[in-house]
Amino acid sequence: MPREDHLRRLARRDVGHFLSLGFGTGLLPAAPGTWGTIAAIPVYLLLAALGWPVYVGATVALFLLGVWLSERSARALGVHDHPAIVWDEIVGFLVTMVGSPVGWQWICGGFLLFRLFDILKPWPIGVIDDKLSGGWGIMLDDLLAGLYAAVMLAIAASLLATA
Repeated sequence: MPREDHLRRLARRDVGHFLSLGFGTGLLPAAPGTWGTIAAIPVYLLLAALGWPVYVGATVALFLLGVWLSERSARALGVHDHPAIVWDEIVGFLVTMVGSPVGWQWICGGFLLFRLFDILKPWPIGVIDDKLSGGWGIMLDDLLAGLYAAVMLAIAASLLATA
C-alpha cells in the first residue's frame, strides 16, 4: 500500500486525485468510506436544490467521471480499490438520495442505509467488488449499494405516507 505522505502529495498536486480521494476525506485516518459519504452530503444538498432533472443528470455525469478518476488514481497508487478512493461513495450516496423525500431524517437514513449496503456488500455487490476491476469495478459496487439503499428509502417513505 502506498504511504500516506504519497497519497497527500498526489491529492495536492493533481485535481483528479483530489476529487477521487473525496476532496481529501479519503485521507482521514479511519473509516475513509464513511468520511467520503459525509463529504457527499453538501454535494447532495447543492444538487438537490437544482431540481430533479439536473440532479439525475449530474449524478450520471459524476458516475462516469468517477470511472475515469478512480481508474486513474488506482493506477497511480498501484492498488485496485485503495480505501482512500472515495469518489464512489460520493456518487453512491447521490444515487441513494435520488428519489428520497427532503429532510435531515431522510439524509441520515440514506447515509446509514448506504453505508450498511456498502459495507455488507449483499449479492451481487460483493461479486462485482471481487470480480470487476478498474474504474468500473470501483464505481459499480457503490452504484448498486446506492440503488439498494434508495429502494429501502422509497419503501420507508411509502409506508410512512400510508401510516
